[in-house]
Amino acid sequence: MTTPTFPFEATPEELLQNPESYVDAVFSCLESEFLVMPKGTGFITYPVFSEGYEALKSATSGFRNFSTEKVLSAVLRIPLAFLVLRTMLGFTPPEWGYVTSQRTGVSTPQGFIRTLDRKIRMRPTEPLNLSEGTSARIEALVETACRLIETGAPDVDGEHLHRLDKADTKHGAESVGTLADLGAPYAMLLYERFLGRPFAGHRDSVSELVGDGLESAIEGVLTAKGISFRKTKRAERLPGFDQTPDFVIPDEFAPKVVIEAKITEDDGTARDKVTRIQHLGELSILGRDPNDPKFEVIACIGGRGFGVRREDMKKMLLATRGKVFTLKTLDRLVTHTRLREYRTK
Repeated sequence: MTTPTFPFEATPEELLQNPESYVDAVFSCLESEFLVMPKGTGFITYPVFSEGYEALKSATSGFRNFSTEKVLSAVLRIPLAFLVLRTMLGFTPPEWGYVTSQRTGVSTPQGFIRTLDRKIRMRPTEPLNLSEGTSARIEALVETACRLIETGAPDVDGEHLHRLDKADTKHGAESVGTLADLGAPYAMLLYERFLGRPFAGHRDSVSELVGDGLESAIEGVLTAKGISFRKTKRAERLPGFDQTPDFVIPDEFAPKVVIEAKITEDDGTARDKVTRIQHLGELSILGRDPNDPKFEVIACIGGRGFGVRREDMKKMLLATRGKVFTLKTLDRLVTHTRLREYRTK
């Protein structure tokens, strides 16, 4: 007999007898697209970012006078200056909001500043039209940023590193102005890039879009075969599931097949997904004969993160009884799973 090539073609006994070959089979068709990212809505190009930079530079006399009044005026006129200011601090939106609340007493919850940050990304050059409450919060944010930049990094003990101990903010406004005039030393620029990972913020903001490509492909397969399915939303709760799968077939009231989908370039995230899939596998046989699970668990994966740990892949194969698919093998998703019982086309 010919040995099946992929784990979804194997019996549970074959998986147990020769798991390494099936791990190799999955690894061989994992694809990584970490060099290319979707822009997504609200992506800021450099020429647009530069407008905010120049507006802030002009308002602060070449970054040497961080007057709250002048910076606030620039932010209200060209909102992108707000994002440039945050980039100088090196803070995430919630971090800036937290420090502002502590230093000024003006409540600046992370939901507010996340929404503001996104609003500016969507309309970066459209002047802000603010309510009284919003205006007070933005003024508090700008005031906090100006004071932090003016002061620079305070001394800390040798076991710690202050977040403002950067080439452009270490010595306050003086170091910002100097770098703006002379340009950053290339070694320092590379060092700070080393600490911060290029495109890290953007990668985080579009991580869901990366996963959407795989989920859209799964939807396409199910729809083409006329299979009823329920695609769940983020953080949605379903009865009978303490963790919600990405797809339930035919629905959550009588689940017969569940699908977990994930693309990741990070092995830690991959391990978390393996743990989720293992838990779904345990839930499917809870109080039942292991050979007669309540529902079938399918994993659809992509990205180099899943190709790092062989032991994790073995766990996934056993938890799904071999039903692990990638974008390259998605065309066999219906044929080799219980999904074939629900096709109408």
